[in-house]
Amino acid sequence: MTYFTALRQYTQKRLEEIRSADIIVGIPCYNNEKTIAHVIQMVTHGLDRYYRDLRNVIFIADGGSTDDTREVAKEFQIKPWQEKIVSIYRGPAGKGTALRSVFEAAEKLEVKVCVVVDADLRSITSEWVKNLISPVLDQNFDFVAPVYLRHKYDATITNNIVYFMTRALYGRMIRQPIGGDFALSRQLAKFYTEQDVWETDVARYGIDIWMTTCAITQGFKLAQANLGMKIHDVKDPVQHLGPMFRQVMWVLLSLMEQFENHWRSIEGSQDVPIFGEAPEGEPEAIKLDFMEMVDRFQTGYHQFKSLWREIFYPRTFSAIKRTAKMGPKDFHFAPEIWARVLYEVAATFHAWTRNRFKIIELVTPLYYARTASFMKETENMSSAEAERLIEQIALIFEREKKYLIKVWDEKKKRKNPLIS
Repeated sequence: MTYFTALRQYTQKRLEEIRSADIIVGIPCYNNEKTIAHVIQMVTHGLDRYYRDLRNVIFIADGGSTDDTREVAKEFQIKPWQEKIVSIYRGPAGKGTALRSVFEAAEKLEVKVCVVVDADLRSITSEWVKNLISPVLDQNFDFVAPVYLRHKYDATITNNIVYFMTRALYGRMIRQPIGGDFALSRQLAKFYTEQDVWETDVARYGIDIWMTTCAITQGFKLAQANLGMKIHDVKDPVQHLGPMFRQVMWVLLSLMEQFENHWRSIEGSQDVPIFGEAPEGEPEAIKLDFMEMVDRFQTGYHQFKSLWREIFYPRTFSAIKRTAKMGPKDFHFAPEIWARVLYEVAATFHAWTRNRFKIIELVTPLYYARTASFMKETENMSSAEAERLIEQIALIFEREKKYLIKVWDEKKKRKNPLIS
């Protein structure tokens, strides 16, 4: 059933009572009773410290939590001159609908800047508020993405896929295209609200990458903000990120089709300005199970090798085959081959007319292979040194973009035996 607003009646009534504001900070949440108070505390302190002379609203966009998230949020005392709304959004479940409710509230209040921060943050400080808001309020940027100081094994999907693909495709060096904490102008919030995505898979599990891609391709003014360390509820790639990989890839590849005319002509990449001081230090270590990832890749190889032989070009498949025969000591899945794998997957996805989700399921083991290889390549590196390696790999993806265009066009013309 089509829905016209993500705001319930009582929320709309509260917004009418408030009438207008300069800043809205949205906190999408679902079962975050342990962290929500800390997040609200840092937001209210930041707004009080840096923007006390402006009208501020803290907007809790809850997805129907079954714990005490809403109760904790309601009871937490903010500054008397700030407003707080604790709302249960309406519409399809997922972060997308939560964000839509925030953007609608931003438009109704005619704010100057809209900020969103995750509800599971343990490392948020009052400085985050200033670093996100300032580029929009003081320098008229439309979209401010976060830059975190993260452990080398955190954010494996961003570090191995989303950063490389977004940068190579759209030519902008946005380090965290699916960061979760960001700021926007009211104009961009309005643009997002008006798009026809809110009842699609994009809104359910790909809203962050969609927002970043739209901001780039539609010519909005982009910036980044240094936010320091991001400590949150970490997901183990082996246990949780397989499904997330499939979801993000689906949206990434769908957006490639939508914006093909934009990315085909782009070569290289441009800097996106970063505001706020870059912190130093080594983030809290994250442990990943190297052997489990290698094992899942090798199991996937034996299960899917005949299909992989059909999907991938001979040179790429031969490299995958060689990697599958490697032991843990010498395990290596080269970044150049990984770039070709992702580009050939994108081209195959584009060529297939049905069962398109199947290809993404088929290549999930290759994500484990590349993550395991990255662990091996960086085992003696600090997170800062690993970051320099990531930048080198990003350049490989840029250089291989001509290969993407070649296979994109070839596979579309060729009848793929797996289509039927």
